[in-house]
This record gives sequence, C-alpha cells and structure tokens, in this order.
Amino acid sequence: MDTETGTRWLTDAEQHAWRTYLDVCRLLMHQLERDLQPFGLTLHDYEILVNLSESADHRMRMSDLAAATLQSKSRLSHQITRMERVGLVRREHCSSDKRGLFAVLTDHGWDTMRSVAPAHVESVRRHLIDLIPPDALASMRQALTPVAEHLHAQRGRP
Repeated sequence: MDTETGTRWLTDAEQHAWRTYLDVCRLLMHQLERDLQPFGLTLHDYEILVNLSESADHRMRMSDLAAATLQSKSRLSHQITRMERVGLVRREHCSSDKRGLFAVLTDHGWDTMRSVAPAHVESVRRHLIDLIPPDALASMRQALTPVAEHLHAQRGRP
C-alpha cells in the first residue's frame, strides 16, 4: 500500500491477471463481432435479438431492453431504428402507457436469430469455451460470479 495516498496498488500477479482479462475481453468481443459480419449483424444487434427472442411474446419495453443491453435509451432507439429498416424488429405502442414503446421481434428477426445462433454459438465455442478445460471453466464461473453479482448490485438489479 502506498502510505502517502492509501492506494492498494496491484501486485505483479494481479496486474498480469487484470491485463490478461482486458485483452481477452477486447479480443473476444472483436472476434465475435467479426464472425457476425457475414450475417450483416453487430454484437449489439445480436444481443437485442437474443433478448427479444427469450422474452414473452418476443417483445420488451424499450426501457427494459435498454437496461438489459446496457445502452442509453437514445442509443437503443437509434439501434432499433436501424434494425427496423432491415425488418428485424418493429416498435409498438404500449396500451397501458401512452409514452411507452415495445420493441418486437418480427418473423424475419426470429428467422434471422434461428439461422445466426448456431454460428454464433460455434464462434463462442471456438474462441473461448473449447480452449478452456472443463474444470477451469467451472473455476472461471465460480471466480466471476461474485464480480457479476457485485456489478449487478451497483446497477440496482439482481
């Protein structure tokens, strides 16, 4: 600990773990994004399709979708506009809240999700899951779960 500032600097081992984690996050997201390009999708597009495909009636309130995808409402609105143009989603008004809007997965969006999901899962396997032994994968999940829980709590979400 730095006695002047009270900062607990990272040890060499902690610094190495931190930087490896950052490299993996950046490189993995970049590769997964590249692997979605032949389908004309970004990772943000895919994340929205996944959220809508897993929700009741394939619809979510825009505010809930923004929270689920960690996007501002404005950023999500632009994203949904772009996805509407290619027929993946549509917006619907909320009958119980005149200002509320739903993002709804279209039939084309559902078909796209079903055709892209196998390729995306294969990409996740190829670039992450299959490179980590099963026992290490279990350890990784165990190690990262408290971090995820802490960060969800910081956002006020379970």
